[in-house]
Amino acid sequence: MADKRTGGILHSQDRKFAVIHYAWIAALLSLTPLIGIVYLGFPPGPYLEFPPTTKHVAHARFSWPVFLVLLSFITAACAPFLLRLVTYKATEERAATGERAATGERAEKRNPLPWWGCLGIVVVLVSWILAWNRFSFFESLQPYTFTPLWLGYILTVNGLTCRRKGSCLLVSRPHFFLALFAASALFWWYFEYLNRFVQNWYYIAGGDISPAEYVIHASICFSTVLPAVLSTYELLRTIPRLEDAYTDWRPVSLQGRKGVGLLLVAGPAVSLACLAVYPDYLFPLVWISPLLVIMGVRILTRAPNIFAGIQKGNWHPVILSALAALICGFFWELWNWKSLAHWEYSVPYVDRFRIFAMPLLGYAGYLPFGPECYAAAALLTKEPPVTSRYFDNSQALITENIKQEQRETKCQMD
Repeated sequence: MADKRTGGILHSQDRKFAVIHYAWIAALLSLTPLIGIVYLGFPPGPYLEFPPTTKHVAHARFSWPVFLVLLSFITAACAPFLLRLVTYKATEERAATGERAATGERAEKRNPLPWWGCLGIVVVLVSWILAWNRFSFFESLQPYTFTPLWLGYILTVNGLTCRRKGSCLLVSRPHFFLALFAASALFWWYFEYLNRFVQNWYYIAGGDISPAEYVIHASICFSTVLPAVLSTYELLRTIPRLEDAYTDWRPVSLQGRKGVGLLLVAGPAVSLACLAVYPDYLFPLVWISPLLVIMGVRILTRAPNIFAGIQKGNWHPVILSALAALICGFFWELWNWKSLAHWEYSVPYVDRFRIFAMPLLGYAGYLPFGPECYAAAALLTKEPPVTSRYFDNSQALITENIKQEQRETKCQMD
């Protein structure tokens, strides 16, 4: 049995496989974008400088045809999942759901919001006020409000999860939870690297800082991304309707696993290689291609992956992680909007109808980003990143859920 406090983090016996596995993923994700640079005959230096200094770049002007085509595609892709959630009836729920929901109602009465969850709410409110105002006493610290906002958010969400089901990532898997912060910084630096090829966002630092200060400050900010998304995903899984609506629904067979894996690796790798050649056309793939490459390698190496469950109709890891990222995305853009240190966007063809600083269609990028976060977190552990369901309060039930999902994943991959 895996140590419940380590959360199944990889140990020495898995390191040889993990090193090879991660090396393939790292090589595919980091080297393929440079192929386009070589093809164009550009010097690679500016694309490899660290820290990256992105600036505003003028892209193709807004285009109604492109906007409407992308809007139609996004709507068509999301419609079946929204329709399922809206039309899902309580009578279709599994028999055990009612009992678990009732248990949850009792659990909510027994479990007050933890003190650190209350602290998280206070930290969010205070940091929000400081971020959106320009108090003279806070002037020297004004550029640094992002991290406390998101630490407060993470504490709040974990507190709400703990209140609903008696446990959460922070409490039940603290080592894995802390590992998410370190992995998250590296994870988002990769997207900063990809942004060098498409130049879709840039930062207004709110003051002069040295490159070393920028790296340290940015890395601390980036470290909150995975914990925020995974914590939100776990909270969503405590809502029975969301969990059940996408369980045992529309199984999709992935026959010819090797062929699927090769296709998922080759196609996105080519798209990444072409980013620098056609940045105004391929920029949406910044948010899609890395996920598909990771999944392709995981399929080829017969490792568990976020899409394995859909073979049995279990869509909730995909759908709820996408929803979790969209929720986080809303707060990222909201709190960024009036902050002194912030980012801004320059997006080709669809840069209109902004909600805060983000163009409307830009929010669609958070949908694949959620499964991407889940897939990145899964690289850190032998267990599913989030395992407990509904309102399971005892550690025994949490452990049993872990073991059950491990058995289901093994069966799906065999």
